[in-house]
Amino acid sequence: MAATEQYVQLAKALPARLQRFLARYPPPAILPAGATPETYKTLYQEDTPNPFKPHKHPITGKRHEPVYSLRRQAELVKLAREHGVEELLPPTVKGTEYRLAERVTHGLRVKGTGVGQKVKGHIHERMSIQRMEKRRGAMLGMPELMREWKKVGRYGWKKFPK
Repeated sequence: MAATEQYVQLAKALPARLQRFLARYPPPAILPAGATPETYKTLYQEDTPNPFKPHKHPITGKRHEPVYSLRRQAELVKLAREHGVEELLPPTVKGTEYRLAERVTHGLRVKGTGVGQKVKGHIHERMSIQRMEKRRGAMLGMPELMREWKKVGRYGWKKFPK
């Protein structure tokens, strides 16, 4: 009994917008124990089971847009995320879980940022590693080169003793 009252208090703490949405489209997680979702369907759920997805009218066969636009879906998801009840919402492309899955499969939509891909980059970025290796080799060989130059002299020929 105390747990039920606690859930009621939590539900009252939600913003009115979320309360209305959850009243129209109650998730199976908050239905009474032993109840099936079919027995507790609201009129809204009979019309559209998932208000975030388009559906076909059963008689005319025409396509109907989602009840909630993508902007309104994003706003609902943000509100639910702030209040810790995002998992109670129906699946949507604006949900955190879907977005993370998309980020893993497609990366940042920049070529080469997905799993197992490499960024092409500019030519100077691609050549920088080889250039640094070449410089490193030249710096390591510098003492030998200086000894050689000191032996040969300023103009490239050996000085002869007078």
